[in-house]
Amino acid sequence: MRLQDRTAIITGGARGIGRAIAERFLAEGAQVLLADVDVATLGRTAAELGCLYCPTDVAQKADIDRMVAAAIDAFGQIDILVNNAGITHAADFLDLTVEDFDRVIAVNLRSAFLASQAAARHMIPRGKGTIVNMSSVNAVFAIPNQIPYAISKGGMNQLTKVSAMALASRGIRVNAIGPGTILTDMGQAIMSSAEMQQRILSRTPLGRCGEPSEIASIAAFLASDDASYLTGQTIYPDGGRLALNYTVPVK
Repeated sequence: MRLQDRTAIITGGARGIGRAIAERFLAEGAQVLLADVDVATLGRTAAELGCLYCPTDVAQKADIDRMVAAAIDAFGQIDILVNNAGITHAADFLDLTVEDFDRVIAVNLRSAFLASQAAARHMIPRGKGTIVNMSSVNAVFAIPNQIPYAISKGGMNQLTKVSAMALASRGIRVNAIGPGTILTDMGQAIMSSAEMQQRILSRTPLGRCGEPSEIASIAAFLASDDASYLTGQTIYPDGGRLALNYTVPVK
């Protein structure tokens, strides 16, 4: 119960990693407000988990402000913000449109800045709080047809550092998680191809993909006092992929 009496906002909370983080936070004693643009799935998830929710398009500042206000109205305080919402868009470098580039950056990166800014304004008077950003191994690696996604995650790492430095004196810690391939709906779709399985697992020393619950355990650690001396860092749960940067046999 490391998060007893603490409150949390989780964006992109309807499914996948966001839902897993919500489940773990609730198990650790937190009160949780989920936010997502998928209203139907969001409502079902919140009902199943027994937590509050707020339909939110994180690409819109007004929605983010409404989300933060909903958390304050419900809980009276914000202790934890998890910036998990994210989308991808595959396109050749020469075919990528300005609209698609801007859309991914708005959801994946700008939203994290705006939500962190809005939540921090409520954390600062209390002198404490923690923000967890969702980065990716693709902040470091480059996938040639996932341009705005990779750029947004690289930006997320820098947002994590600069906001951690800006908020450290106010008692707010900011860290990030950079997962490898995780078996969310998207990850399972990718791994349904034998070719992609070989491509991914041959570069993953642990020889398997991660589970959403494994990312949630790191989020719970970062949000708790167990990580009280940790800020400005990105942790990479990737099965060893970044350390290897080569190929290994797959069993």
